[in-house]
Amino acid sequence: MKRLLGTIAIAFVFLLSACAGGGGANTEAPAFQTITATQARELMEDGEPFILLDVRNPDEFASQRIDGAILIPATRIGDLAPEHMPDLDARILLYCRSGSRSSSAARALAEMGYTYIYDFGGIIDWPYETIRG
Repeated sequence: MKRLLGTIAIAFVFLLSACAGGGGANTEAPAFQTITATQARELMEDGEPFILLDVRNPDEFASQRIDGAILIPATRIGDLAPEHMPDLDARILLYCRSGSRSSSAARALAEMGYTYIYDFGGIIDWPYETIRG
């Protein structure tokens, strides 16, 4: 009986270590939420702090942006995010032009350990006021 319990315990420990990713590749993508422009606007107006992140290039940002946005181009997210957004638990709402770069940037932020990421796609789908400059 002791031998059987020992074998079961070893098998259980092995199973737990395998589930923890000790030996295999983790295929689960880091988490972020894709939301609509309307949902993003609601989050911006709920009184909780947030970072509004534009991941387009500087020329695009200069020509049109959502008020209050900061610019970190998607190509520089790994380099600049820690400096400009040191709080991994900050609520981050991000957008690009059409949604492709924001999705990639959201995934990169999640891989970096940011926990509250909301991708609302592209400024082309933003039905609210913007700053043109």
